[in-house]
Amino acid sequence: MITRFAPSPTGPLHLGHAYSAMVAHDMAVAKNGTFLLRIEDIDQTRARRKWEDQICDDLTWLGLRWPAPVMRQSDRISVYQNTIKTLLNQKLIYPCSCRRKDILAATSAPQESAPLIGPDGVIYPGTCRGRTAQPDPIPTAAALRMDMTKACALAGVSSELAHTTGDIVISRRDMGTSYHLSVVVDDAAQGVTDVVRGKDLEDATPVHILLQILLGLPTPKYHHHKLIRDENGKRLAKRDDARALSKYRAEGATPNDIRRLVGLPEV
Repeated sequence: MITRFAPSPTGPLHLGHAYSAMVAHDMAVAKNGTFLLRIEDIDQTRARRKWEDQICDDLTWLGLRWPAPVMRQSDRISVYQNTIKTLLNQKLIYPCSCRRKDILAATSAPQESAPLIGPDGVIYPGTCRGRTAQPDPIPTAAALRMDMTKACALAGVSSELAHTTGDIVISRRDMGTSYHLSVVVDDAAQGVTDVVRGKDLEDATPVHILLQILLGLPTPKYHHHKLIRDENGKRLAKRDDARALSKYRAEGATPNDIRRLVGLPEV
């Protein structure tokens, strides 16, 4: 068994991150497997080395161990670009010049055939669908979206997925990739057998399985755990600094204190 924890170095780890990392680590240890740390830093406008260092320090303090070297997504842009070329050659993705405000304006009225929100946020209405792009050079001035109806047909997947997700972003403008593409390519490259992540990402899983089918990649087992929430039932976010692990540590908490807080057995 190979599991992984893949945080973005854009802020401090909070209790929710700790829970997800410890669940993945405990699962691998129980099976004499391997736990991996991967740094998802494709957004170089927000990623900071100081946060990456803090992540490693916090996880080590929790008692988690992983092999070196750690994979960083920012080192793998050429790999993602080659994958994008494959999808362009399959005529499955197209350039999209729509900005967020354009999408919100186009979707101001609820659609009957699809929910308003999908794994990428507001479901894209398909404004730029039908445009084409060549694989060489790969367009960088526009986002690249996948025509989900075409993709589902090619992969033999129910077209209902296209209605519940919209045309997902495969490469963000001036970034060279996206979360959906990178996580699928990296899980395959690292031989991840079991993906442990929160229920907030459950809607993205069918998209990732679709990409795995299209790219001929193995599909790991997906485990979606509960979300750690505050006293008002709100899901924790990186802006919730009051629940940052570093603050618990500064106040004298132990790793087992953190385990008790999130409902995991002590070690």
